[in-house]
Amino acid sequence: MSDRLGPDERRAAVDALRSTSLDILVIGGGVVGCGAALDAAARGLSVGLVEQSDLAAGTSSRSSRLAHGGLRYLEQREFHLVREALTERGLLLDRLAPHLVRPIPFLFPVSHRWERPYVASGVRLYDLLSKVGAYGGTMPRPKSLNREEAKALAPDLDSGEIAGAVRFHDAQIDDARHTVAVARTAAALGAHIVTRTRVESVILEEGTVVGARVHDDVTGDSYDIRARIVIAAVGIWTDEILRMAGQEGEPRVRQSKGVHLVVPGSAIRSTTAIIARTPSSVLFLLPWAGKWLVGTTDTPAEDVDLANPRATEEDVDYLLAQANRWLARPLTRADVLSTYAGFRPLIAEGDDDDPTATLSREHALFRPCPGLVAIAGGKYTTYRVMAADAVDAAVEQCEGEIPESSTSEIPLIGAEGFAEDWQRRSAIAEDAGLSLEMTERLLRRHGARISEVLALIDADPSLREPLIPGEPYLRAEVVLAASHQGALGLGDVLDRRLRIGLETADGGLAAAEAALPLVAGVLDWDAARSAEEWEAYAVAASDRIHPLGDPVLAD
Repeated sequence: MSDRLGPDERRAAVDALRSTSLDILVIGGGVVGCGAALDAAARGLSVGLVEQSDLAAGTSSRSSRLAHGGLRYLEQREFHLVREALTERGLLLDRLAPHLVRPIPFLFPVSHRWERPYVASGVRLYDLLSKVGAYGGTMPRPKSLNREEAKALAPDLDSGEIAGAVRFHDAQIDDARHTVAVARTAAALGAHIVTRTRVESVILEEGTVVGARVHDDVTGDSYDIRARIVIAAVGIWTDEILRMAGQEGEPRVRQSKGVHLVVPGSAIRSTTAIIARTPSSVLFLLPWAGKWLVGTTDTPAEDVDLANPRATEEDVDYLLAQANRWLARPLTRADVLSTYAGFRPLIAEGDDDDPTATLSREHALFRPCPGLVAIAGGKYTTYRVMAADAVDAAVEQCEGEIPESSTSEIPLIGAEGFAEDWQRRSAIAEDAGLSLEMTERLLRRHGARISEVLALIDADPSLREPLIPGEPYLRAEVVLAASHQGALGLGDVLDRRLRIGLETADGGLAAAEAALPLVAGVLDWDAARSAEEWEAYAVAASDRIHPLGDPVLAD
């Protein structure tokens, strides 16, 4: 089977979904849904996946981009969750996606000298839990630092505020690209992946769910997909799917909004990421693609547009204030290049007035009626465990002997051969006529599938050029996003495959202008469709630059 997710493969997948009765239909193209499709396909089951927007378009592309155990959950005594997530972190680093996940150093500053041993003991426990089990990833040991040692690593830490710090390591992940890699790996094992396809209703026969009625937003067609079991991995939309199945009642999921700011790399002088306490949660200052991510909030999101989470003025002010508690050079709104926001799907428990930061990050399965399994909650890092649990619950309703999950043994697209290519990256750069820095960036984004980028350049040398001057993205990567990686729109390419939309002061508009003819050529857009795509992208870019309507970037 092909792992390409291009226009021809999409048409073939649609034909299969319309004509075949599946073992498993997965609803939702976030990381858990794609993980479930991979898990089920690896067990030899026939699988389809539908997603109403793009792969990772929701929560799975709006995280802090960390593969971590959740240090703060130790204080909540969620030791099982932390250990499980750290084991998954190790698998991602060592086997599943070493090209997309890598260690990142952190400083945890403290305000009082007495806090340092307390924080250090927690970090040492965190490190110990990562080493219990088969996989923990190879990380340097934590170290307590005095004020001067901490300032040497992070010169912009406020020396009047800190009394020292603890240094440790965690892991950083390109969440959206990772989700696409999971989807492509599932496709390689036979899963039919179709985006821009929304569920209109589930099909119920004598109280049993036997499939779903879907609408294809690309072709305009509606059709039925039949399946023995439907797995809903739709996060914040879980209650809507359950209502489709006739399951009313109290909400199963509460939404928590997480907001991040993107600021220039020059705004914070530090050689390490920073994690610090806030009144309700934690603050991250994270290096990313030459910029810094500042996040995150953890606030209830009630009566809002679930499809369009946005930062508010209060969110921006809160994050700037929390960051400036620790920084000698305060950040201002003028430093903010863009914002992004997402909703965490947390399991509803306790009183609705309880702060969302106190809700558990454990996941939960729902079996509301025969033929339907829903999964929600959890953390991005534990997606594979969540997916396996969902498929386990689904196959309990299937006849015959079905193998157990094997996804801990399946490297994702780009992982196999990555270590060898990394060792010979200088030779690859010379052969391709690229700089070593660019080659390293390509390897970190594509892994061993850098060969796909280089093949496009060989066929058309103009694709070797940067998409726009000064930014480390090639024209070939735009073509690849549409031809191999399932992108069906400018936002899919620039915001989730390349990530450039969040990293430039104009919200990616210059990149969109340069990318439009390349994407149109692959997806066969006419002038009218190209104009629609441009308009939609311009609106989204404006939201990122001016999330409040009026510019939020000037004091």
